[in-house]
Amino acid sequence: MWGGIFLLDMDHRQKIERIVEQLSERPEGASVKFVRDGVSHKVPNSQGNAGMAHEVIVPKLNEILEIDPKTMTCTAESGVTFFDLVQETLKHGLVPYTVPELKTITIGGAVAGSSVESMSYKYGGFHDSCLEYEVISASGEVLTCSPEENPDLFHMMHGTFGTVGMLTKLKFRLHPAQKFVKMTYEKYATFAEYQAAIQSYYKRGEHDFVDGIIHGPDHFTLCIGNFVDEAPYVNRYDGMKIFYKSTAERTEDFMRTQDYFFRYDRECHWLSRNFGLENKVLRALFGRWFLSSTNMIKAAKRLKWFFKGKRPDVVVDVFVPMSRFADFYDFYEREFDYYPLWIVPYRIPKKYPWLNESFMKNVDDELFIDCAIYGFRQKDGQDYYRLLDEKLVELRGIKTLISHNQYDENTFWKIYSRENFERVKAASDPENVFGDLYKKTHR
Repeated sequence: MWGGIFLLDMDHRQKIERIVEQLSERPEGASVKFVRDGVSHKVPNSQGNAGMAHEVIVPKLNEILEIDPKTMTCTAESGVTFFDLVQETLKHGLVPYTVPELKTITIGGAVAGSSVESMSYKYGGFHDSCLEYEVISASGEVLTCSPEENPDLFHMMHGTFGTVGMLTKLKFRLHPAQKFVKMTYEKYATFAEYQAAIQSYYKRGEHDFVDGIIHGPDHFTLCIGNFVDEAPYVNRYDGMKIFYKSTAERTEDFMRTQDYFFRYDRECHWLSRNFGLENKVLRALFGRWFLSSTNMIKAAKRLKWFFKGKRPDVVVDVFVPMSRFADFYDFYEREFDYYPLWIVPYRIPKKYPWLNESFMKNVDDELFIDCAIYGFRQKDGQDYYRLLDEKLVELRGIKTLISHNQYDENTFWKIYSRENFERVKAASDPENVFGDLYKKTHR
């Protein structure tokens, strides 16, 4: 039974002991490579991994340890996927405050990276709902981290990709939910109208979900969603139907809550079209076994040797202050002119400590806009990743580090806080066993 009672905690302790034991076997001077059973959502690196490291085989950290309906909290191991998590929390009429859109993203990965979604316009990223972490240091010490206990490490876990400690367990808040989601798709002809509508919905904060799809220079769709208990019909986007296309064609829609959360998973946003799988015949023939974020990511990783030396497609989320959104979109329309573009308003309740204070000094925005660019094929000899990096520095924007980063080291540490990173590393990983943030994410 659930009901606030911890399950399998002894099993969890045994897993932690096994990790600590392997860390103690690390040869002096060696770094550590964690080997996990799961799907990494980092963009495949065609150059491979350089150097040798001591491998730590991580037991499956995939257990939900507690769901407490009274306090509306959940405690779970870091390898739990959001798909499995939502199936269980919905039994109690609850969901996480942020549910990333791909089924196999894990809760630990959502903290280490930058997972946001359509509830983020009110509640921020998934990490903003977290109350406590269990973290293993490089020396094998098992630490409890919260805003009160080991607060520096707690606040630096997000955005540092496991370089300050290994996240093994999380406690986080849950949000009341209903069985269905009703969607309304509002259409706008100009960017100015679209930006004004986003700002208005953000200030009012009266809806459960807000995000959008820009289908073209004169076709802006805002997706407004609310939990509802009843639905006259339901649509699912895990077969022949393609969600992002439906937002251009429909004015409203109803989905089961779990189907809404993972509406992009079946075609991994619109990356399926790079495999030709928006073709109806191919989709019917191969879609059943191939179409999912898991299979497409696995295929991309297996084929990375094929792309070695070739310029990668642009797959990246960039976060732009709302006050500079128009400047970014003008640049994007001029240089990229690539659609659809997924738009996710993202409330940052406070400036994160892993960002350089001087870089963010004059940024007063609480609302940022996540512009998700998926599958843009570089052209004309231009390095579009570098183009994006340079524009973001100008606009005081940031980006997900799961992608290809062209920052030189000096520029990187102007954006990210080397001072805070090194202070936390000195306590949790003084020998740099878990790696340097710049070197781990630079490609």
